[in-house]
Amino acid sequence: MVLKLSGEALAAGRGFGVDVTKIHEIAGEIAEVHKLGVEIAIVVGGGNFFRGVAEQAKHMDRVSADNMGMLATVINALAIQDALEKRGVFCRVMSAIEMNQVCEPYIRRRAVRHLEKGRIVIFAAGTGNPYFSTDTAASLRAMEIKADVLLKATKVDGIYDSDPVINKEAVKFDEITYMEILRLGLKVMDATAVSLCKDNNLPMIIFDMNQPGNIQRVICEEKIGSLVTA
Repeated sequence: MVLKLSGEALAAGRGFGVDVTKIHEIAGEIAEVHKLGVEIAIVVGGGNFFRGVAEQAKHMDRVSADNMGMLATVINALAIQDALEKRGVFCRVMSAIEMNQVCEPYIRRRAVRHLEKGRIVIFAAGTGNPYFSTDTAASLRAMEIKADVLLKATKVDGIYDSDPVINKEAVKFDEITYMEILRLGLKVMDATAVSLCKDNNLPMIIFDMNQPGNIQRVICEEKIGSLVTA
């Protein structure tokens, strides 16, 4: 499976930086799922440090801003790796941008081999290209390693027809197709990521990260969150 974590999830509501307590909580949940024998790859965002489309980047060249965002994901990936290794879980960070002193370069066959050996692989630096989000990177890496499912951990408990924080009458979808997401213009993932999953029949589950134990519940096929299929 591929687990997509947002940078904001690691900031635990502080908005900026890394909340060490939260990272260790998340690492603990991932380690418990790993004990079940599940092959786990993680794609992490960088929004808790910098994102190319954010307010602080509006006067910057988009390519430079996106490159900064990709470097932010590497910081998060190293923090997750550290927390997992403190729990005795073997872990590798693989970056789409080469930085050999810090982590391995992303090579698909090597990533698959790490997973086969029972290591957790964290994919950093997005796709290595500007104009592509880490959601697209998650879809792409899931396809490349032939993952069975893409799990997207968010701050809401599924997909709604409008923002449930703003609209208390928002209706939740237990199941929805990628085509409906595109047709309704729902802001679940960007359109590139959604199209990639749709074209390759990759199921995705959107669930609430703030509920302890939810990663394991999803893996054990409990009905939580929203299931997206082609």
